[in-house]
Amino acid sequence: MIDETMMEAELKMAAAVDHTRSEFGKIRTGRANPGLITDLPVDYYGAPTPLQQLAGVSVPEARMLLVSPYDQTALKAIERAIRKSDLGLNPSNDGKVIRVVFPDLTEERRREFVRLARERAEDGRVSIRNVRRSAKSELAQLRDASDITEDDERRADKALQDLTDSYVGQVDNLLSHKEKELLEV
Repeated sequence: MIDETMMEAELKMAAAVDHTRSEFGKIRTGRANPGLITDLPVDYYGAPTPLQQLAGVSVPEARMLLVSPYDQTALKAIERAIRKSDLGLNPSNDGKVIRVVFPDLTEERRREFVRLARERAEDGRVSIRNVRRSAKSELAQLRDASDITEDDERRADKALQDLTDSYVGQVDNLLSHKEKELLEV
């Protein structure tokens, strides 16, 4: 029973780290990255639809994205969604495709993105700690039901804390890498 609880906690913690990694991928670094806009909601015939379902996104140059809509009638809606996003991008439309050129990041904008990355990292840490709290309460319930001894619970708590520290360390490593990437000129 302890092993099941620990395995479940480890899977959830790994999922929290993966989610944090994907959130970091959505923070702009000055280079063109399709992940920045693929999840943008586009108002397509009255329904919010992710951009990746409406268009193909490619990177022809280091600082440019090329958005090719599958349906040409969605061109204006896609352009509007990119413009409305908080990414600070100004798309241009030639009637067939949308070109999104990434301007150089100012120092102020870089600092803002670092702050955003720190918030996302803290969200990941909180998620990991919530998994730990949930697993600890499961262990306490097992002890109260006399399914495990207090010594077993203490050992499991220590192993759970070590697991938590390991995953929080992974989030911290991701954050330091992202900060370095953002502040690189």
